[in-house]
Amino acid sequence: MITTGASVAILLLGVPIGMCLCIAAMIYIVATGNHLLFASFPMQLFGGVDSYGLIAIPLFILIGEIMNGGGITQRIIQLAMAFMGRLKGGLAYVNVIANMIVSSILGSATAQVAIMAQLMVPEMERKGYDKTFAAGLTAYAGMLGPIIPPSIMFVVYSVLAQVGVSDMLVAGIIPGVLLTAAFCGVIALMGHVYNYPKGESMTGRERLRVILDALPTLLIPIVIIGSILGGLANPTESAAVGALAAALVGRYWTREMSWSQLPHMLLRAGIYSAIVLFLVAAAAVFSWVLVYGRVPQAAAAWVQSVATGPISFMLLVNVILLVIGTVIDGVPGLIMTVPILLPIATDVFHIDPRHFGVVVVVNLVLGLLSPPVGLCLFVAAAVTGAKPGKMFLVTLPFFFASCAILIVLSIFPWLSTALIK
Repeated sequence: MITTGASVAILLLGVPIGMCLCIAAMIYIVATGNHLLFASFPMQLFGGVDSYGLIAIPLFILIGEIMNGGGITQRIIQLAMAFMGRLKGGLAYVNVIANMIVSSILGSATAQVAIMAQLMVPEMERKGYDKTFAAGLTAYAGMLGPIIPPSIMFVVYSVLAQVGVSDMLVAGIIPGVLLTAAFCGVIALMGHVYNYPKGESMTGRERLRVILDALPTLLIPIVIIGSILGGLANPTESAAVGALAAALVGRYWTREMSWSQLPHMLLRAGIYSAIVLFLVAAAAVFSWVLVYGRVPQAAAAWVQSVATGPISFMLLVNVILLVIGTVIDGVPGLIMTVPILLPIATDVFHIDPRHFGVVVVVNLVLGLLSPPVGLCLFVAAAVTGAKPGKMFLVTLPFFFASCAILIVLSIFPWLSTALIK
C-alpha cells in the first residue's frame, strides 16, 4: 500500500515513470525499516536489463529510423495504393494496409503514427476526406505497430513474464490480422454511409512499375518475420539482419539514404532505447519490492473474490487495463501491471502467459487511443492539427471494433497461440 500510494503521488507530480518506480521502491524500503534491501537495489536494477532479448529493442528502433530516412515507407504506401486504391474509400484502405506492412518493421505505435500521419493525412485531405477522420484513422491503424511483429511491447513483456521473445512476437500475428480485417470492415460500412471517394486508378504498366519499385522494401519484413517463423534466427538476430537490409535498401535501391546520415540515426535510436531500457530496469526493482511486500498475493485474493473463472478474470482485466491505458503509455503500463496480474493469471486461473500477454498489449495499446490522455491521438493531432477529442468521436466505430476483437481474443486463447511451435 505504501509503495503504490507513493508511486501514484510521485507520478502525479510529473516525475518520469522510471524515476517514479525507483523512488517508490526506496520509500518502501525506508518505511519497512529493512535497510539491508538497499544492498540488493543495484543488483536488481542491473538484473532488469541483463537479458539478451532486450538487445532487439534498439535494433527495431534503428530499423524505423532507417525506414523513415530511406524513403521505404513511401514505397510501401504506393504498393498498397496499387492494390486497394480503386475501391470506394480506397485511400482509407491504403492507410490501414500500409500501416499493417509498416508495423511489421517498426514495432512502435507512436513512432508509426507520427510517420504515417505526415504521409497519409495530407493526401487523404487532398482527395476529399475529412482531416479529422483521416488523422483518427491513422492513429487507429498505428495501433497495429505494437501487435504485429516485431513489437517493442512484446519484447518488454517477454522479459517481464520470462517467456520466449519469439513466442510473443509470433503470438501477435493472428490478432494483428484480425484487427486489420476489422478496420477494413468498418471502412467498408462507413464508405457506403458517407460515400467515400474512390482512389485514382492505375494502368497495368503503372501498377507493375509501383510493385517492382516496392518489392525490395518487402525484404525487410520478410527477413524479420520469416527468419523467426522458420527458426533460422532469434528475434535479436533477425532484428540485426533487418536493420542491415533496411540500410542496404535505403542506400542502394531507393537511394534516399546516405551513409553520412547513419550516425544521427544511431544517436536517435540510442536515446530512445535508453529511455525504454531504463523503464525496464526500474520495473525489475518495482516488481521485486511488490513481491517482497506480497502485493500479488493480496491482489489475487481480491480478484478471486470477484472473478469466478478464466473468462471472467480476462474480462475484468480488460476493464482494468483499458482504464490504466487511457492515462499511462504502453511500456510503463506493462511495467506497472504485469508483475501484479500475471501471477494471478498463470497460478490461479492457469492462463497461458503468451495468451495473457497478447490481451494485455492489445488492451494497453487501445488505451493509447482513448481519452483523457490518448497518446496516439495527441501525436496525430500534433502532426496534422486536428483536435484529439473530435478525432475520438469521429472514429468511435473503430474503437468498438477493437473492443470486439479484444473480447474475442480474451475468450479464445488459441487465436494467440495457434502459430507458436
